[in-house]
Amino acid sequence: MTPDVLADLVRVAALDVLADRGLDAAALPDDVGVERPRNPEHGDYATNVALRTAKKAGVNPRDLATWLAAALAARDGIASAEIAGPGFINLRLASDAQGAMVGQVLAAGAAYGTGDELAGRSVNLEFVSANPTGPLHLGGTRWAAVGDALGRILSARGAAVTREYYFNDAGGQIDRFVASLVAAAKGEPAPENGYGGAYIADIAARVVAAEPGALDSPERDEVFRRVGVGFMFDEIKSDLHDFGTDFDVWFHEDSLHKSGAVERSVQELKNSGALYEKDGAWWLRSTEHGDDKDRVVIKSDGRPAYIAGDIAYFRDKRARGFDLLIYMLGADHHGYIGRLKAAAAAFGDDPAVVEVLIGQMVNLVKDGTPVRMSKRAGTVVTMNDLVEAVGVDAARYSLIRSSVDSVLDVDLDLLVRRSNDNPVFYVQYAHARLASLARNAADVGLTPGVEFGLLEHPREGDLIRTIGEFPEVVRAAAELREPHRVARYLESLASAYHKFYDACRVLPLGDEEITELHRARLALCVAARQVLANGLELLGVSAPERM
Repeated sequence: MTPDVLADLVRVAALDVLADRGLDAAALPDDVGVERPRNPEHGDYATNVALRTAKKAGVNPRDLATWLAAALAARDGIASAEIAGPGFINLRLASDAQGAMVGQVLAAGAAYGTGDELAGRSVNLEFVSANPTGPLHLGGTRWAAVGDALGRILSARGAAVTREYYFNDAGGQIDRFVASLVAAAKGEPAPENGYGGAYIADIAARVVAAEPGALDSPERDEVFRRVGVGFMFDEIKSDLHDFGTDFDVWFHEDSLHKSGAVERSVQELKNSGALYEKDGAWWLRSTEHGDDKDRVVIKSDGRPAYIAGDIAYFRDKRARGFDLLIYMLGADHHGYIGRLKAAAAAFGDDPAVVEVLIGQMVNLVKDGTPVRMSKRAGTVVTMNDLVEAVGVDAARYSLIRSSVDSVLDVDLDLLVRRSNDNPVFYVQYAHARLASLARNAADVGLTPGVEFGLLEHPREGDLIRTIGEFPEVVRAAAELREPHRVARYLESLASAYHKFYDACRVLPLGDEEITELHRARLALCVAARQVLANGLELLGVSAPERM
């Protein structure tokens, strides 16, 4: 019996009690829920539905709890229902009802944890989108891990997700990048406000090798722009792929300007009155839609401001049929929340189709001290630096397991440690331990059984109930856009498994006869291994068979 099934059972029982007592069924809240008590002595699950319903129903909470507890205790699958405090109900499941969850996991396999509540939603998930002027730094690396995991989680709950990378290949930053390449090719120092680092010299040399006459060409800057930016694009794509993050669409900002999409979008807003002219510039009436100030769209010199591209890009995404646009942006982009929603409203669209997630900074720490270790980019730490130091799995997991709302310190010393203090090792080791157990079971002829009612040990029950939480964890991670919930859950599942393993023998000793309890425990282990694998897959982290 999963928590969702138990919640449905509680709801049905509550409706029956209200009807039997002549009370208004409308008093029952829509979200009847059950939770696991912090203290396992209080039961397997608890519900506060009597407390939430009693006042509207016009009865004493403890009286309602008493009636409901009696009704629940009579239901199949409920071993006991006890009242606690002012009206809480603590529930204990019958061992066979609880154990049935193991069979559900085995039947679902890799699909366990998936759902369909987002079926029919077409989601454009834009993340990383770093300027193509250098290697990906730690902030972009965090989004590469978190964004990819979020895409997997949304897909697991039924959404049609398109992962999109927006290349900012128009504007002043590209001009400075090109000027830096030319200077490096000529053996000169980087220009003021240009880009430094060994990668600039590397790419400049590659441009000259690919286009030997580039420095003497009358179209020198255009050659360096076309070839050099292309090399930088290719490197970013390759690094992301090696990191386990691939995109469905690589969208170029420059295409919006060359195609006339920016001009058309701006004209549409002029025609609708969403823009007004002031001091020779054109402004978006963004304060009318909750922004903190109106935004310049066309400057007084006639050139489009950066937001003009954002407006056209929003229009393009909606024209492609997406009904939810998620933008994952860096810590310095808070202002984009208001302006992007205002752009949606200016087109007469629902601002709710736009969601903006803001990620905080990442610091690399070694021996308790922030480090700067980049060989190529000078002052910043790159994706490749982190991966070279700890590996892809540890890098991804460490960047995903904390809320993006918080500044993250990545401890290099911890991530290379093969111990239970290292979260990714702890979770992966649980999976590898289960894989080893399966091999040993096969060696002695032990196969999974189906008599799950034999799983009565407290550690068995705790592991089963933890397994049962997985679908709700994935659902909440999708709804709240919080992949870290899956990582933290996997750590609690690994903990529950290790405690079970220490308390409950799975394999027979010596010449001991194989019993149905051995088989049932092996089935529980197979289920735990499946859920660990499913969760790690959602994070884009491997589930090793051996460690």
